[in-house]
Amino acid sequence: MRTSARIARLVNLVLAGMLTGNEFSTLAATHPALNTLPPLARLQAEQAVYRRNGRLMPGYMLATVVSFLPVLAIERAPRSPAFRYTLAGMACFVAMLGITLTRNLPINRRLEALPASETSDAEFRALRDRWDRLHAARNLLNIAGLVCACLGAMARIERGHTAAGE
Repeated sequence: MRTSARIARLVNLVLAGMLTGNEFSTLAATHPALNTLPPLARLQAEQAVYRRNGRLMPGYMLATVVSFLPVLAIERAPRSPAFRYTLAGMACFVAMLGITLTRNLPINRRLEALPASETSDAEFRALRDRWDRLHAARNLLNIAGLVCACLGAMARIERGHTAAGE
């Protein structure tokens, strides 16, 4: 495998792995911890998290999706397992990004705009419950996408395309 192909695959796997791990940690640790706070403190903490993530995550998610393109271009054989797994991985991350942009971000914007008052608690809980369900679906897509990306890399190795084999 050429150096450029290795670098493209490595960048793809690192970004996919980091994004998947980050998103899973918010599902398994961050938001459950925030759920233990009193309502007003929870709302304010969630708003701070959304604002910070709103600056970081769009570029991070897009970079992960885009990182699949050079790998697919290098594979070039649409019938090969490496290409198919990689394409399936990209499709999972594209679907996750679609859910994020069309479903989660509108909820984020509404949550960020909620006034920090007791009257906001019922709406906040309803929005968070919906957001959590969407986030769980996004996590399943991330995990599936990462697994497919890894299978694509392993399929290439199994085919005999190692550094010594080319």
